[in-house]
Amino acid sequence: MPTINMQNVNHPGKVYPGDAAKYNAMRAAVLKILPKATPGLTLAELRAAVAPHLPESLFPGGATAGWWIKALQLDLEARKIIAREAVSPLRFRQLCRAGLSAPTGA
Repeated sequence: MPTINMQNVNHPGKVYPGDAAKYNAMRAAVLKILPKATPGLTLAELRAAVAPHLPESLFPGGATAGWWIKALQLDLEARKIIAREAVSPLRFRQLCRAGLSAPTGA
């Protein structure tokens, strides 16, 4: 199984290996849904909006999707691709649209 190095905005400089297929599928879905403009989406709104865009073969019945959304949110924040708004509940938005390439494997 190919892996990918994921970052965490709360632990700078440390990387965590993750399943590349799930990472790339979730990343594509999140970047497709997440707006660039404020106010962005809450994690709950993002989770609901992303679900229909996930491949059933990787996330059967939405299994583990919640964990992957959170892991991807932390990774994309660390990479400065998305940002959290300073409101409660937290809201997220894209900092840039892109043909940004995915991170490399572990």
